[in-house]
Amino acid sequence: MNYPVELTLEQQFNIRSFATQVEQMSHEQAQDFLIKLYEQMVVREATYKELLKHQWGLDTGTSL
Repeated sequence: MNYPVELTLEQQFNIRSFATQVEQMSHEQAQDFLIKLYEQMVVREATYKELLKHQWGLDTGTSL
């Protein structure tokens, strides 16, 4: 996978470590993990959107 920025050695190590853990999961464990991971991604995206709305003053009904 190509990344827009270069990852640090620590980040590369963490990805490899994660890959090793996933390879050792059963099919059912991997499916459960992916569902939880996706849920976390959706929550994080919603949190970022709310934080940006607040930061930009869009949550108060005022216009820029």
